[in-house]
This record gives sequence, C-alpha cells and structure tokens, in this order.
Amino acid sequence: MKILVDADACPVKELIIKIAKENDLKVIMVIDNSHILESSYAEIKIVDRSRDSADFAIINILEKGDIVVSQDYGLASIALSKGCYAMNNNGYEYTAENIDKLLFERHLNKKTREAGLRHKGPSKRTADNNISFEKGFRVLINRLKK
Repeated sequence: MKILVDADACPVKELIIKIAKENDLKVIMVIDNSHILESSYAEIKIVDRSRDSADFAIINILEKGDIVVSQDYGLASIALSKGCYAMNNNGYEYTAENIDKLLFERHLNKKTREAGLRHKGPSKRTADNNISFEKGFRVLINRLKK
C-alpha cells in the first residue's frame, strides 16, 4: 500500500507525510512543473502542466490497495474502480456508495456554470478541516492495516 497525492493544491501534504511516516508507508506527491515541492520523505513526481496530467500520472502508477488523496471526483472514481481507496483533503472518504452522486452533482454544477448561472464555491478552509482530515485519514489507514 502506498499513498498517492494530487499535490498541486493539496493543503494537507504535511499531515499526510506525518501520518505516513508513523505507519511506514510510501508517499508519492504528484505536481505539475509550475509548482515547487520538496520533501525528505515523500517521492516527488513532476509532470507537465497540461490538463489532468497529474491525474493521469497517478492513474498510471496506482495499484490495488493504494490510497489516493485528491479533490478530483473523476480521479477518485477511477481509483475506486482499480480497487484503491480515495479521500479528499477534508477527510471525506470517496466510496462506491457516494461517488456516483458526487459525479452527478459535479455534472449539474458544470451545466449551471455553462448556462451563465453562478454556483457557490467551497467555503474557506479552517483548522477544523485539517482535524477532520487527520482523523479520517488515520481511520482509513488503520482499517486497511488490519
């Protein structure tokens, strides 16, 4: 089991590394070449800046049982279909039971934007979001280690 992170805009990179170290798990952070990221623990994979290039890189190295951390529902859906686990940066685990609803909502939001209507974006990140992520991520890892 390894942890793959869609790291371009991930606000919990340090928490992921901390928890991975505690559990002796490999971490691969994927970023595009417009970002700079250094880590003494995680492997950093740099990809071109093209659309979805980080997602495709993650998909290509995923193996059954891996964990993906991403805000991208599409990437989460593919990870689930490959027998992997997926979580967003607020500690919400994507599952076979919730991913179709999330993808449908994403589609509806896109249609709303295309129609020229506004859709309320995500609320500002708080310290509670980090606490929720840490709790959810630890629960997931502990469940998988059993």
